[in-house]
Amino acid sequence: MLSRLQHTSGVTSPFSFEMLKQITNNFSEEHIIGRGAYGVVYKGVLDNGKEIAVKKLKYMPPEHDSNKQFENECTNLMGVQHQNIVRLVGYCHETRREYVEHGGKYVWAEVDERVLCFEYLQGGSLDKHVSDEPCKLDWDMCYKIIKGVSEGLNHLHKDSIFHFDLKPGNILLDNNMMPKIDDFGLSRFFPSAETCTTATNFGTLGYIPPEHIIGHQISPKYDVFSLGVIIVIIMAGFRGYYEYKDTASFEFIKLVCEMWQKRVHATTWSHISQEVKTCIEIALRCIKHDREERPTISQVVDVLSRIDVEKLSLKCELRWEFMVVPLRLNSHLVRWERMIDRCMKVTRLSP
Repeated sequence: MLSRLQHTSGVTSPFSFEMLKQITNNFSEEHIIGRGAYGVVYKGVLDNGKEIAVKKLKYMPPEHDSNKQFENECTNLMGVQHQNIVRLVGYCHETRREYVEHGGKYVWAEVDERVLCFEYLQGGSLDKHVSDEPCKLDWDMCYKIIKGVSEGLNHLHKDSIFHFDLKPGNILLDNNMMPKIDDFGLSRFFPSAETCTTATNFGTLGYIPPEHIIGHQISPKYDVFSLGVIIVIIMAGFRGYYEYKDTASFEFIKLVCEMWQKRVHATTWSHISQEVKTCIEIALRCIKHDREERPTISQVVDVLSRIDVEKLSLKCELRWEFMVVPLRLNSHLVRWERMIDRCMKVTRLSP
């Protein structure tokens, strides 16, 4: 781990535990901005006024290997820089001796403190915007989140980093609703894309693919399945995701498109209908039971990129139309002016 920390030392900073206590008022309740299975997140403000999110990892039983979790999250994030991945700004790992009460007596004990510090994102997490119903955000914002998460995940997979706990609660949003993938405690670095088997299951129920539930198998298609679930939940809500299992794919696609068509103006729908249909089709491919039938994340990004090209092409066509119409009008005006000028000349020459 030390070599990777040194290699990326310019990106993050080591913080003392005492300093982190100070900026969070001794990790007080009023500074808490989030809680998770592995730690509590506090808001802190550095001396330069910069706000950061301070994640203090909980003590876990030995079988959970807390040090391994800290090392995974720290080292995997240090080497990654992407607009759709939360940025690690600092870390702290200190062991100190404290005089504590144990069994009615005071004894010296070693306390292991592990803290990770991230950029502070004021938009909170995506799970605030999803429910049983389709996401209440407008389509452009939903598409921005879908595309951003896909691109962030693609960047991770290119670096052979697999998340294994992708869900709305682990997608943070900035002030402009730019999504950033968060919480790398379960992430793993795999130099090859081959399927591996783990001793136990990990992840969050509902986002875990069937091959991992049944056979503890992990591969890049694990994250692709989780992404598909997230897209369906954004577009159709939790209820829609669970009802999909009893609905034919073509019928579900039709239902989702109809739901979104009712939410937007007819003119807008003519421009976004293909986007909505393509995104829900991608999602259903991602959650295929057989992982061999799921696309890779790079294939997902390629399809979304084609949508962007088509959108840009449409905008260019519309702009051209707006430019051509005035030009046509101007040419008619020029011709009229010439005709009037000729008439005036003829009038002046007449006796």
